[in-house]
Amino acid sequence: MIIDLRSDTLTQPTLGMREAMMQAPMGDDVFGEDPTVRRLEDRLALLFGKEAGLFCPSGTMTNQIAIRVHTRPQTEVICHRDSHIYLYEGGGIMANSHASVKLLEGPFGKIDPQSVAEAINPDDDHAPESVLVSLENTMNKGGGSVYTLEEVRPIRKLCRDRGLKLHLDGARIFNALEETKDSPDAWGEQFDTVSVCLSKGLGCPVGSVLVGSKDAIKQARKIRKAMGGGMRQAGMLAAAGLYALDHHVARLAEDHRRAQGVLRALEDHPFFLEVLPVKTNIVIARLRGIKPEEMLARLSESQIKAVKFGKDLIRFVTHLDFTDEMLEQFTRRLGKMRG
Repeated sequence: MIIDLRSDTLTQPTLGMREAMMQAPMGDDVFGEDPTVRRLEDRLALLFGKEAGLFCPSGTMTNQIAIRVHTRPQTEVICHRDSHIYLYEGGGIMANSHASVKLLEGPFGKIDPQSVAEAINPDDDHAPESVLVSLENTMNKGGGSVYTLEEVRPIRKLCRDRGLKLHLDGARIFNALEETKDSPDAWGEQFDTVSVCLSKGLGCPVGSVLVGSKDAIKQARKIRKAMGGGMRQAGMLAAAGLYALDHHVARLAEDHRRAQGVLRALEDHPFFLEVLPVKTNIVIARLRGIKPEEMLARLSESQIKAVKFGKDLIRFVTHLDFTDEMLEQFTRRLGKMRG
């Protein structure tokens, strides 16, 4: 039995999801005629209290489209230095929007209103204009850390007062909502645009939806076309998202519970110095006396897969296809790796 904890993007569609995909009514979405895509876009827009939505192939695309909507050349995006939009989207902010980036520090990948306020550039010809702040929830490089509404509201107020837009990279927003128990619309209220990923914790094979105002999404649709993201009979993919919203949101608590089991297996193990606090389904462990490459090789020998996440860090991510039986096997196999 191979235990693959490299990412929650590795899940396979369930039988029920496959059946929903096969039965989905479809049309040409570039012509706006795919009814299943429309249902998914409208449902997520309503869920997050927004006017409209746009279905895209990936979370990278929804993030990059949102940045393009909110910026123009010679403007600046403010975000944490470990943000996905900066580290893992192929230099898209520069390539797609010709914008600069102001990188902030903060524990577990989160930023605070004071650091944002200090980062906003003055009205000066020498500096790019600060126009957008982007947050990530949950925060991947922060070990699945979670923003609370109490932390976000002051940032929202600051952005409104200073004329900046606020975007949420909600790659694992439903994992965050499972932890905080907030309603999606309470989060949508804080942001101008929200990227909602379907292919991570919700277990879809592909897809993300960008939600925002009608004007923002109208502009986003044109940008999506230019990026090559206009899909045709995409209803089959959208049906997976609708199925996931009905069947895979409540079960995220299982992934979080199993992540705590992974944490317990790593604690006090001689190869691990510490484990970052585990809030959701991401477990990041700091190694002791062994390099990541060597540790990953040892794990592979025990049919366990993880990823390097820094010079002395490795990451484990629990997901839909990681069962209690696999957790027991993980704990047992790890226990044998002590010498």
